[in-house]
Amino acid sequence: MRIVFAGTPAFAVPSLRAAHAHHEVVAVYTQPDRPAGRGRGLTPSPVKLEAIQRGIPVLQPLSLKKKSTQDALREMQPDVMIVVAYGLILPQAVLDIPQYGCWNVHASLLPRWRGAAPIQRAIEAGDEETGVCLMQMEAGLDTGPVLLAQSLDIGPEETGGQLHDRLADLGAQVLRDALGLLRAGVRLPPHPQPAAGVVYAHKLDKAEARLDWTQPADVLARKVRAFNPWPIAEAQVAGERLRIHGAVAVEQAHTAAPGTLLAAGRQGLDIACGSGVLRLRVVQREGGKAITAADYLNARRDLVTP
Repeated sequence: MRIVFAGTPAFAVPSLRAAHAHHEVVAVYTQPDRPAGRGRGLTPSPVKLEAIQRGIPVLQPLSLKKKSTQDALREMQPDVMIVVAYGLILPQAVLDIPQYGCWNVHASLLPRWRGAAPIQRAIEAGDEETGVCLMQMEAGLDTGPVLLAQSLDIGPEETGGQLHDRLADLGAQVLRDALGLLRAGVRLPPHPQPAAGVVYAHKLDKAEARLDWTQPADVLARKVRAFNPWPIAEAQVAGERLRIHGAVAVEQAHTAAPGTLLAAGRQGLDIACGSGVLRLRVVQREGGKAITAADYLNARRDLVTP
């Protein structure tokens, strides 16, 4: 089958590999190169690098709204267009071009967590389960019918980065299965999303990373997990700003003001919260690297409690 693939970040790379394994990927669409790193040099997307390595032509239009861009896509005569975290809106004219339409690999069990950050929002909300949906795209934001879905459990200490990688692989598996069925002549029945249970996963904002010690410890622990590896939770601790890479909630009654350092030892730094205690296990000082609480306390002996 002739496939056009559209994707940008690392999450989309396993799906591109799955599409390329047994089918002809005639072109890859990805976001234009963006400034990145300390030098702010233009950096290609992970999907672009993967496509170049595999010898697949790459296109990087700023928009898909131009008629000339749509005509170029139409000339490729794709059977299906696979979209995975592409980052550009597909106009209806584009959705209508492939013979079997456009399929989207989405990292949630729709209709829960439509939108930009479904992986992190699932962890932040305390969901015990998530998964991947292969959706037949339509004009609305993640509103199309689901063709295939697969669920998985979220680990009790799983970070956003760890869940991201597992869902990326699961998405590739779901896509591989669907393309195999389509190649065999099996059309997957579309299942409309239910009207109930719609939740939006709004894009992450770096301002969300600052922890509010008046919140319950379990809420803050989920934020720490969800925001790792980006934007990384941060807070004022013992007179300095720390980025918090790892923490767990501890059920412990106290009468201290939120933000108070209750104890500090090899197990971590215990901070009073609105309810319960947040134990910081892995932290990062200004200009430093992520270290264990024990290593941090080697430099802050004044904080160690008996």
